[in-house]
Amino acid sequence: MIMNIMIVVMEIIIITRNMESTGVRLDKYLWSIRVFKTRADATEACKSGRVTINQISAKSSREIKEGDIIIVRKGAIRFSYRVIVPVDKRQSAKSVEDYAENITPKEELDKLSAPLETFTLKRDRGSGRPTKKDRRKMDDLYSSFLED
Repeated sequence: MIMNIMIVVMEIIIITRNMESTGVRLDKYLWSIRVFKTRADATEACKSGRVTINQISAKSSREIKEGDIIIVRKGAIRFSYRVIVPVDKRQSAKSVEDYAENITPKEELDKLSAPLETFTLKRDRGSGRPTKKDRRKMDDLYSSFLED
């Protein structure tokens, strides 16, 4: 009798634990919705503090749930995603929208299309280092170019 009760209690505990663990690891989710090319990249981003869940820095082993807001910093841009369905298998690029909603603000996305203009001056070969006067002229030229 006591043995049967213990078995039933153990079965209930196992079933309850299985029901609770419906979440997906953060690094696996970021890899599966194609935010990162590899799972190792996702793990490294989590370790270095570039990933937050609901404005809290997150470890790669943290489990995500439906409705969580994930912010990923890649370079100067902060991408924001809302979890629609936690998924741990790599998804095709077309079906990613079914699992995560991109809620990145327009201001952040505008940083991607910012002009990356470069400006270089041509100097004669063998003319040596620029003098102080030459550097001032170059600085004035650069600043006038940036102001326009």
